[in-house]
Amino acid sequence: MKLWSGRLSGSMDETFALLNNSLPFDKRLAQVDVRGSVAWAHALGRAGVLKQEDVDKIVTGLEAIVEEFNRAQFVFQESDEDIHTAVERRLTEMIGPVGGMLHTGRSRNDQVATDFCMWVREAVFRLEQNLTGLQSALLERAEQDMGVILPGYTHFQQAQPILFSHWWLSHFWELQRDQQRLQRVLQQVSELPLGSGALAGTGFPIDRFALAEELGFAGPCSNSLDGVGNRDFAAEMLFWAALTGVHLSKLAEALILYSTNEFGFITLADEFSTGSSLMPQKKNPDPLELIRAKSSVLAGRLTGLLGTLKALPSAYDKDLQEDKPPVFEAVDTMELILPVMSGLLLTLTVNGARSRAAVNWQILATDLADYLVQRGVPFRQAHSATGQAVRRATELGLSLPELLLAEWQAIHPMFAEDLYEVFNVERSLEKRSAWGGTAPQAVKEQLELAKKNLGQQQV
Repeated sequence: MKLWSGRLSGSMDETFALLNNSLPFDKRLAQVDVRGSVAWAHALGRAGVLKQEDVDKIVTGLEAIVEEFNRAQFVFQESDEDIHTAVERRLTEMIGPVGGMLHTGRSRNDQVATDFCMWVREAVFRLEQNLTGLQSALLERAEQDMGVILPGYTHFQQAQPILFSHWWLSHFWELQRDQQRLQRVLQQVSELPLGSGALAGTGFPIDRFALAEELGFAGPCSNSLDGVGNRDFAAEMLFWAALTGVHLSKLAEALILYSTNEFGFITLADEFSTGSSLMPQKKNPDPLELIRAKSSVLAGRLTGLLGTLKALPSAYDKDLQEDKPPVFEAVDTMELILPVMSGLLLTLTVNGARSRAAVNWQILATDLADYLVQRGVPFRQAHSATGQAVRRATELGLSLPELLLAEWQAIHPMFAEDLYEVFNVERSLEKRSAWGGTAPQAVKEQLELAKKNLGQQQV
């Protein structure tokens, strides 16, 4: 019999039963569901609703159920429509009618909200470690590749030279913001829904503050309606996953291009590559392509849940049964792709000579404009004159250093023979020494700050 079957006389339609059954996915809540039930039994005991001997019997039974789950010996039955009913059914089988007293003053509405919060909280702790692992890999790359010069791109056109380490660290800071967002998810699950009942609050004198403390929450939610209906934390988790996925996709896209023969800046390890079933020469960056695709799937899960939530009234509606699959799937995806990206970064080879040789002299055009500014030319005039020089060199089929001084001075009289000293990539890098710039010393300082941030996260 269903927990709610007293009101209805007919049996449930078989196809509707399949639609209604959430056990195939919410059985992942088994461990947290039992922990929540143990705490609820203690709360009922403290409130004088249950005798201590009944509390002890219930807790002992729940602990035995945990062992069954741990040993994969728990047997689900066809009548189990979710993990909550499965646990209560098994508890009653083990300890008799007293098992039916556990649900006193509690609804599946506040029970599932609590379970879900606890599950997300544990997932956040695991994801923090995975994210930290990827950040560590980026720091290791930044240290290892210090001094390697890379053409910096905007609009994927060569813009200014940068250090490869500076580029690696740019992705570290994106992930640092993802760490901060993950902490906000943790804050979102810090209020305990349990004790909210179905919507109006429990009808028994439960000490919800003691209950929250036992389950590791900062405190109980302040409004029972909001407690059972709040799924902001699920949306926040999916937003975190979606945006982190975007950051990973951005990194993957660049690495895919850098690994091509046309660029050749990096070479992926064979362990993180595949081949072609037809073309013997192929070495494909499949992990990066899959990560790039997963980012779209993660974004879709977020929009799906937002679409579910947008039309719901207050309190609980059955629509909220669909909140868990996208979160479970997103967490599974992130726990898979974060370590893959870490391993890929740690094993790839940077081809520094290739990236340095790819630098086109036009990449120093900004330095030429700065040269004129230092000689008293307003920047807008300097910008225009340098642009004309680039155009003239292109027309003549020359690189900028090959353009004769007469050509330069025909464009602007303030160009002098020392302009050719500008064509020094290392000097260009050194000039970007302001905090956050790509000068070697600035990058080393940035690296130390990144290490400090990472160290604080690992404490």
